[in-house]
Amino acid sequence: MVDLSAIAKWPNVPACYEWLSLDRRGDWRLRGERVTHRGLIDFINRQYAVDEAGRGVVHNGPQRVYVDLAGTPWIFRRDGDAFVAHTGRPAGDILSVHLDDGGSLLFETELGIGLLDDRDLAATLAECAATDADWEALLAGEARAVTWRGHAIRPILAVDLPKRFNFEPRPRP
Repeated sequence: MVDLSAIAKWPNVPACYEWLSLDRRGDWRLRGERVTHRGLIDFINRQYAVDEAGRGVVHNGPQRVYVDLAGTPWIFRRDGDAFVAHTGRPAGDILSVHLDDGGSLLFETELGIGLLDDRDLAATLAECAATDADWEALLAGEARAVTWRGHAIRPILAVDLPKRFNFEPRPRP
């Protein structure tokens, strides 16, 4: 749960841009360097949200720290048969599944759109019903009968993701 109480006390603290980013594996990066301090990671995870404009943001007291996204606002990892976000929040029900032109698997969930951590890709794809020809066609952007747990996997261009799922990969003032 994001704590917004400090914003009421100090409403005019300037927002911060281009300092914090989220990589494609769900690791936080501060000015390009991977954050490894467990306490700081836990703080960022607790305070991370996606605002009404689709911007990833961490509330640091009254300050909003906007997050540059290497992929999507959420990075999902397998947790048994379920999925959790990089923050530890449950992804919730899966609404749709997509494969982008770079070979990344994406889940639209109750939490939002998220990229599957590539370390879980092989195990997840092993659950799909498809031939090599089906995969090649899907990667070429052709709709094919490739399914995962009853969901048709739909092709999508990576460049179309932000508009289609209403998020801002590079928030700026």
